[in-house]
Amino acid sequence: MESLKGQLLVATPQLRDPNFFQTVVLMVQHDKHGALGLILNRPTETTLGVAWKQVSQKPCLREDALFVGGPCQGVLTALHMEAEASEIEVIPGLHFATSASHVETLVEQIELPARFFVGYAGWSPGQLEQEMESGSWRTAPASTEHVFGDPEDLWLTVMRDLARQSILSPIDPRLVPDDPSVN
Repeated sequence: MESLKGQLLVATPQLRDPNFFQTVVLMVQHDKHGALGLILNRPTETTLGVAWKQVSQKPCLREDALFVGGPCQGVLTALHMEAEASEIEVIPGLHFATSASHVETLVEQIELPARFFVGYAGWSPGQLEQEMESGSWRTAPASTEHVFGDPEDLWLTVMRDLARQSILSPIDPRLVPDDPSVN
């Protein structure tokens, strides 16, 4: 089994589960024990500041949107770029935090790029592989732009990139014009 850690899982149109319909999931962990990911394109109407008041007496200087990371309940987590507040480096320079002290550090630093999540997407051993075999998911390399960019059109953007790659893969890229309209 090849680990999907650091990859995007992109829900295909066949995946009708409302928890994952048109989602893009960043895979944080994937090994023989199962998989854990965070949905990147499900912001809530709640800000981190509002949610933080429910879990801590300490001030929150951030007003970022809080994201639904998936249908499984869990602690407040974050994706960020601060190595000292990391439990896992997901891709080079992008870190995952779940410990209260690390999340608290991130909440206090408004200048650091970070996304905060409630819940997560989890799969038992072999479950994700079965879903992939059934055609529910496609994969793509993840980047910090996917994590910190606009979540609104993320699914459509990644799906278009995947379609473009599959169409162009048998074509010599040197033959593709910069402007396809001059083709």
